[in-house]
Amino acid sequence: MRTLRLVRFGVFAECLLTGVWIALASLPLVTLPAAVAAGAAHLRRHLAHERGGLREYAADLRAAARSGWLAGLAGWGALALVAADLAVVRAGGLPGGAFAGTVGVLALLALAVAGLRAAVAWRPGASWRALSAVAARRTVRDPVGSSLLVCGFAVVAASAWFALPLAAPALGVVTAAALALERRADARGAATGGGRARAGSPPPPGSAPG
Repeated sequence: MRTLRLVRFGVFAECLLTGVWIALASLPLVTLPAAVAAGAAHLRRHLAHERGGLREYAADLRAAARSGWLAGLAGWGALALVAADLAVVRAGGLPGGAFAGTVGVLALLALAVAGLRAAVAWRPGASWRALSAVAARRTVRDPVGSSLLVCGFAVVAASAWFALPLAAPALGVVTAAALALERRADARGAATGGGRARAGSPPPPGSAPG
């Protein structure tokens, strides 16, 4: 029992450390998807008891950022458009503003959840466009998991409100939660003959499905 507790605490501590790495790598903003993807890859290695550290994280970050920065740019652009719509709604410039504002907030949350799901599903050589398409479908088809991630975003926001540095380790916890949801979705897909091939992402060498 004591050993199990130590293992669980070790995983939790690794999530917090990964969150700090993600926060630092995300400072250019457009590298946010790549930073999360590299963080998820690091946690995946840790859970598989494979060698991994800051050097491997940096290598994954470079690989994911080669095309991931475009995904980051598109994501921030969409976020800016939704934020602009919400600003117009608050100013009272649209009829039915309350309804339009609600739709805008839901679209913003769905975009964030889908982006997180796509990032944690990344593997070297994977297509961000294919990952985003699969992540969008899973966001809609798994409302419980998506709601869990929204709660995770709320935890990050509350941590930042209480003390900004606390938001960094919280990012690692949310990334771990998203990774768990994707592993569950992959396991269900494999059971029905789908698997990760639908995401356009090759499975990691030597790993079991899910």
